[in-house]
Amino acid sequence: MSWVVREEPETVKIFSVVGARPQFIKAAALSRVLRREHQEILVHTGQHYDDNMSKVFFDELDIPQPDFNLEVGSGNHGAQTGAMLASLEKLLVVERPDWVLVYGDTNSTLAGALAASKLQIKLAHVEAGLRSFNRKMPEEINRVIADHLADLLICPSQTALDNLESEGIRRGVHVVGDVMADSLYFAAERARSRSSILKNVGVNEGDYLLATVHRAENSDEKLRLGNILSAFNELEEKVVFPVHPRTRKSIESLGFIPSQNILLIEPVGYLDMVMLEQNSKMILTDSGGIQKEAFWLGIPCITLRDETEWVETVQTGWNILVGADKERIIRAVKTFIPPLSRPTVYGEKNTAQRIVKLLIQ
Repeated sequence: MSWVVREEPETVKIFSVVGARPQFIKAAALSRVLRREHQEILVHTGQHYDDNMSKVFFDELDIPQPDFNLEVGSGNHGAQTGAMLASLEKLLVVERPDWVLVYGDTNSTLAGALAASKLQIKLAHVEAGLRSFNRKMPEEINRVIADHLADLLICPSQTALDNLESEGIRRGVHVVGDVMADSLYFAAERARSRSSILKNVGVNEGDYLLATVHRAENSDEKLRLGNILSAFNELEEKVVFPVHPRTRKSIESLGFIPSQNILLIEPVGYLDMVMLEQNSKMILTDSGGIQKEAFWLGIPCITLRDETEWVETVQTGWNILVGADKERIIRAVKTFIPPLSRPTVYGEKNTAQRIVKLLIQ
């Protein structure tokens, strides 16, 4: 019997779809490695289009400018996803890449996954296997569909792999760690010399809490948002609160009057955000990405949700779930103390290299 040895192709053509802040951060690390030897077509759907939510991340993290910007903008889930799908399909018919690469759980993720599947182009999903087990969350629907369509499922943890196995997904599944760590450490080093956010806001290292609220379950629900804001008002600590545009509209509609301890500021770039995170006393957030960043940076995290996909941060004692319960939020700020050690559960560095290796095999 004779064997024919297939040589690896010199370059692989990757069609990367991004559209929201967490995806820009992950793409930054992966693009840096991918473009050393391979071809990447970077497509920005325009899901986040405000400069503070989009362009600044490309500038600060040295992400290549997108080859295409679909400029879809905001809108209802169906209309937004449909517009992305139609535009992505047209591009894919022309480009015919080896892989479509999607990140996380946004509408951009869903549109990229559907477009690849319809055109029978191989699909890779970075951050596969995460589950909140709350089907009321649009993000949960997006990530489940992407996982069931993907040919290569890139998991950040063993828990993510276990979730996929429980759904019968076993082929093409790999645990590689979380690529966001690569970008975080890159940004943390750069922020030391480039960020003046502490001075601009008027706070000192370790003398403030950092808060973010952006998920629809909090920003669009008046009762939940009102409880969260009321808790912030009653805290004795100074609270730095970069306000997401959607959340700002909801805050204004509530007629909320912040107490003197709350500093409502405009959204900040990634370097400024990392600087605020690593110098805060504690973080209160409903962001999945910030839960992880708090864990890596060793900052106690209070999550303003009833569940989290990043269960390891809770299991290791560095994150606590309080929902939108005013009393629980106040009590957690006063009493929550994490353990002295933090195990390595999401990897630390060089995840991007591991992902590229899987794509070219």
